[in-house]
Amino acid sequence: MKPIQMVDLRSQFEHIRTEILQGIQEVLDTSAFIKGPAVQRFEQALARKLGGAYAVGVGNGTDALQIAFMAIGLKPGDEVITSPFTFIATAEAAALLGAKPVFVDIDPHTFNLDPTRIEAAITPRTRAIVPIHLFGQPADMDPVLEIARQHNLMVVEDNAQSIGATYRGRSAGYIGHLGTLSFFPSKNLGAYGDGGAVLTNDPDLYERARMIANHGARKKYYHETVGVNSRLDTLQASILEVKLRHLDAYTQARQVAADRYDALFAGEERIQTPYRKPDRTHVFHQYTLRIRGLTPEKRTHLQTKLREKGIPTAVYYPVPLHQLPVFAHSTPPHPLPEAERASQEVLSLPMHTELTPEQQMYIAENLLDALKTL
Repeated sequence: MKPIQMVDLRSQFEHIRTEILQGIQEVLDTSAFIKGPAVQRFEQALARKLGGAYAVGVGNGTDALQIAFMAIGLKPGDEVITSPFTFIATAEAAALLGAKPVFVDIDPHTFNLDPTRIEAAITPRTRAIVPIHLFGQPADMDPVLEIARQHNLMVVEDNAQSIGATYRGRSAGYIGHLGTLSFFPSKNLGAYGDGGAVLTNDPDLYERARMIANHGARKKYYHETVGVNSRLDTLQASILEVKLRHLDAYTQARQVAADRYDALFAGEERIQTPYRKPDRTHVFHQYTLRIRGLTPEKRTHLQTKLREKGIPTAVYYPVPLHQLPVFAHSTPPHPLPEAERASQEVLSLPMHTELTPEQQMYIAENLLDALKTL
C-alpha cells in the first residue's frame, strides 16, 4: 500500500503529466508570462464550466475576496455578516478594508452559516452577507438571498472549497452578486502555486472587479480608481486550463471516496459523517467527521494514534474566528455554541482523487480502534 497523504498531488500530476507539460511549454515558447492567452482562455472556460457569465483570474483566493469586497464598495466602518467556522481569509479580507466582520453561528449538520441567525445581526452598517460553502457543500442560499433582498445587502460567496458544487441546480459561486475561488494547490481545482478568481453574472461588477485587479485601470496608465495588482499567472492559468478538463472526474473520485468512508463508518454511533443536503451536491474538498464527545485533548490522542500508523489527519478549524484576539472587536455579545462545539469535535481524514479502497479501509479500521482507547 502506498503511503497515505492528506492530498496526493504527485500521483494526480502523473496522470496528466503530458498535458501539463505541453501547456507549460506553450507559455515558455510564447514568453507571454503576464496576461498571456491561456489566462483569457481559462477564464472563459471556467465561466462556461460553472454555467456563469464572467470570471476574473487573480493572484490568490484572499485577493479574490478583497477585490470582490472592493467591487461592492465596502468601506471602513461597514459590516459584513459571515461564519466564524472557517479559514481567516474571509474575515481578514474585509478587515483589511477597514470593515468589521460580524459572526453568526452555524448549522451543526453542514457547518455552514445558519440563515435563521442572520437577521438578528443586521445593523444600519451592514453592507454584505458572506456565506462560505464549507468543505465542499453549498450554504443554504435562498434564505440568504431573500434576507439580502429585504435589507438591500450584497451577497459575496466564498466558494474556495466548493468549485463544481450546486445548490438547487445553480453553481456555487454564481448564486449571489459575486463569488470567489481559490486555486491553492490542495483545492479541488488546484494550481501549482497560488491563484484565484472572482465570479459574477453582473457585467458591471465584472468590469469593476477586472479594473480593480489591474491597478484600478481598464486601459493602461488611465486609472479610474485605487485598485490592486493581482493577476493570475499565465503559467498557472495553463495548468488550470488542463485540470479544468478533468474537474468532473476529480469530483466523482472524491464523491466515490466519500461514499466508501460513509459505509466504513456506518453503525459507529459516535461518528457523524458529512451531512449531505438533498437539494445540493457535495464535492468533498474535505471529508470531515464530527465525533461526539470529543475534546481537544482526546482529539490529539486520536491523531497521535493514527499518526503512529502512518495516517495523517487535520483539524479544520480548531479555533472559531470570533475567539481569535485579532477579532476581539467583532466578538458577539453572546456565545456561538455550534461553532465552538464543532471546533472541538471535528476531525478531517485524507481526501483526494487518488485514495484507494485499501487505504480507506486501513484508515477506518485504525480510527475505529483508536476510538476504543478514549
